Amino acid sequence: MAGTSIAKPDTRIGSSAAMKAIILLLRGIGYMVLIGGAVLFLLPVLYMLISSFKDPSKIFIVPMQWIPNPFKPENYIQAMNLAPFKRYFFNSTVISLATMVLNVFFSTLAGYGFAKYQFRGRNFMFTAILGTMMIPFQAIMVPLYIIVRNFGWLNTYTGLVIPWAISAFGVFLMRQFILSIPNELLDAARIDGASEIGIFWHVIIPLCKTPMVTLAIFTFLDQWNNLFWPLIIISRTNMRTVSLGLTEFQTLHGTAYQLLMAGATVATIPVLVLFIFLQRYFIRGVVLSGLKG
Repeated sequence: MAGTSIAKPDTRIGSSAAMKAIILLLRGIGYMVLIGGAVLFLLPVLYMLISSFKDPSKIFIVPMQWIPNPFKPENYIQAMNLAPFKRYFFNSTVISLATMVLNVFFSTLAGYGFAKYQFRGRNFMFTAILGTMMIPFQAIMVPLYIIVRNFGWLNTYTGLVIPWAISAFGVFLMRQFILSIPNELLDAARIDGASEIGIFWHVIIPLCKTPMVTLAIFTFLDQWNNLFWPLIIISRTNMRTVSLGLTEFQTLHGTAYQLLMAGATVATIPVLVLFIFLQRYFIRGVVLSGLKG
């Protein structure tokens, strides 16, 4: 009929619904991939935990026994009695904390200098520091060992801490963050009569708490898990760290896998607790290390 219009279907509604469905599908696939990856990485940890409660005859049976039967928590007591794990934990704690404090302080100080001071060769020195990150430890371990030996630092906390008292990554991380601090804040502090050291303590450090905590976490974890360097310079039992103690434990009690798994589980607990409570700083660390320079 004249004057009558036929309504056309709005194709935009259908396309929008299809797009939402595709997005939901892709998101679901992404979650499945992430869950699968998480399960894949967690399986060895779960195997270690379950095996630490098993009878040694049940560890390698096929198919795997996911619920220990018999359940043997006494494996932990036996493992702790066979090796001085309390001493190992004390050594690792002292070394990790001391290295963490020194690395955070010196890296922040160096990062502040590279970020806010103009001096001849600044860019070259900073590039050279970053270049050391490309050098594998195996290339410097012999000269580093000779230096530590000549100083008489073998089998000492000093020899385990001082070589790692500052890191190229720490200098880079702190420099990148301090670059984002406005120079006007520093100028205002100078006008108020603050010294350069006062500016560092009262302006820079309070504003750098987030990257400092991030660097502290990375440093602590790196030193707690460090095996190669203690293996080179430590020969006394009372100076062994947790990682080195587990290696020696495996050598002495290699067939007692249930005891080895118990010791490894106990050594993992501090790192796991630290990650659970401070995991957000790991993400912040990745973001901060990519700040524009």
